[in-house]
Amino acid sequence: MRKKKHKAFWRSKMGRKDASTIKLPVDQYRKQIGKQDYKKTKPILRATKLKAEARKTAIGIKEVGLVLAAILALLLAFYACFYLRLSTDVDPDLEPDED
Repeated sequence: MRKKKHKAFWRSKMGRKDASTIKLPVDQYRKQIGKQDYKKTKPILRATKLKAEARKTAIGIKEVGLVLAAILALLLAFYACFYLRLSTDVDPDLEPDED
């Protein structure tokens, strides 16, 4: 019966809050390596984010071209309306020599 009283160390800690604080040295080592790696890559990540944001906010050549094409189309439509309106006012049956 004496064996039943003494439980294994890991079994006695399973249900307690302290069970999560006990970590293997390998896990601690991996955590330290992860922290160091994150510290190294942090400036690179920041630079990548800034580049991506600059691409999103900057207007490109395509957008400028589309705006200019739209303005040109509106001007041509405006010109066509005036041209058709003025050209229909003149009566084509009348000759300039008739009085």
